[in-house]
Amino acid sequence: MPKALTVTHRRSFTPRLALLAATLLLAFGAALSQADSSAADVAPTDVDERADTPLEGEALERRLITIDSSGGTQSGNLRFGPIVYEHPERDGIVATVSTLTIRAPRAELRAPDEVLLSQAQGRREADFDGGIVVTRGRLTATGERLAYSEATGLGVLSGSATVVIAPAIEGEDEVVITAEQVVFDVDTDISVSEGSVLLVNGDQTAEAERLLFEEARDLGQLTSEDGRALVTRQGDEGPLTIEADEIRVLTDLKALYAVGDVVVVDGPITSRGDVVFYDDDEEVAEVLGAPALAVDESAGVRLETDRIRQDVRFRFVEAIDATVPTTYSADQFALTGE
Repeated sequence: MPKALTVTHRRSFTPRLALLAATLLLAFGAALSQADSSAADVAPTDVDERADTPLEGEALERRLITIDSSGGTQSGNLRFGPIVYEHPERDGIVATVSTLTIRAPRAELRAPDEVLLSQAQGRREADFDGGIVVTRGRLTATGERLAYSEATGLGVLSGSATVVIAPAIEGEDEVVITAEQVVFDVDTDISVSEGSVLLVNGDQTAEAERLLFEEARDLGQLTSEDGRALVTRQGDEGPLTIEADEIRVLTDLKALYAVGDVVVVDGPITSRGDVVFYDDDEEVAEVLGAPALAVDESAGVRLETDRIRQDVRFRFVEAIDATVPTTYSADQFALTGE
C-alpha cells in the first residue's frame, strides 16, 4: 500500500504575483456572489406579479395569441367564449404568440367571466390538448397538454414533456431535455423545465429538479431545491461525474461551471472545491477553493492548494500557478439580467 503523499505549496509572492493572486481571488468571490444571485429575477416564476402588471403597446402585442383552425371546426360562444377549436389532423390547429408556435388537434380559448373575448385582450387563456408540438427558433418540444395565459405570457407544457434544441452549427450535438413540465416565456427566449429533469448533450447527461435554459445562448442553469445537480460524462476509461449545488452549462462550447461544495470524481481521483470550470474539449477541470483538495487513491497523492488542474484525459492532478490565467470566467455563464 503506497504511503499517502501530502503536497503543500508555499510560494514567495512578488508584488506582480500578489496583484495577480488578488485578481484571481476577486474573480473567485464574484463567482460565489453570482451563484448566490437568484435566477428568479430572470426566470418566469413570479406568476402573480406578472398577471397583475397591466399590458399595453408592444408588451400587449407580444402576448396576444392567434388561433388558426382552417379545415377544422369551431363551437361555443363566439362572443364571450369559450370557443372550442377541433381539427381531424394532430397538428391541424396552429396558434402563434410572439415567436412561439403551438400545434395541436384541439384548443379552447377563454375570457374572464362576463367579458367579451374582443375586449379581453391581454387577459385571455388558451388550453391545448391531444398531443402538442411547440416550436421556437431551433427548439421543438412535445407534450400532451399546454396551457397559455396572455396575462403572464407563460405557456406550460405538461405530460411527458420533451424538448429538442438543434445545434447552431450543423454536425454538432443536439440538446435533448425531458421533464414533468416545461414553462415557455414568450417575452424572452427562456424555457424552464421542472420535475425530474434530464438533459442529454452528446456524451454528457445532467440531472436536476429544475433547468432554466436560454435558447439563443445555449446556456442552462441546473438546480435542485432539496438536492444537488449532477453531470455525468461517459468516457473510454469510465464516467466522470460533477456534483454541485448549482451547475451551469454552455452546451455549444461544451463548457461547465459548478458552484457550491463541488465534487469531481474521475476513477480513482476525487477533487473538491467551491467552484469548478470544466472544458469538455480539453477534458480538463479547474477546481478552485480555499483550499481545494484532490486525492488520487491509486497513486497515494493528496494535493491541497487554491487552484487545481484535474486532467481527465491522462488522469492526473497538479497545482496551477498563480501566473496562469483561467480559461473561463463566471461572467461567461451569467444569466441575462444578472
